Amino acid sequence: MTELSIANLKKAKAFTARPVAKEIEWAGSRFTCYVRPLSYQTAVGDIAAHRGADPLACRIASSICDAEGKPVFTVNDITGEDDPEKGALDPDLTNLLLIAIGEVQNGAAMGKKKR
Repeated sequence: MTELSIANLKKAKAFTARPVAKEIEWAGSRFTCYVRPLSYQTAVGDIAAHRGADPLACRIASSICDAEGKPVFTVNDITGEDDPEKGALDPDLTNLLLIAIGEVQNGAAMGKKKR
């Protein structure tokens, strides 16, 4: 039996990988977005969703980040609650971000073949 320690968890690859770059095309523009593989941040977002926050906004806010892993959005940025004049995130862009998140979570972005 192995002792629980940071060093042993690193060896077991218990920590998530760096964000994965994904290209998305929306409204005539191309963007590179970074998707954080499922992680502690995702679990925190899932718990917030169980407590009444919008589940899709939580998933986007916890998964879309910059190249260093820092969040790009808050849940309220996505739902439009922070700035009612700006409004909620465009539905087509929302779908593209969710597709990118799904591809990373399912391993498609890491070269695994889909069945």
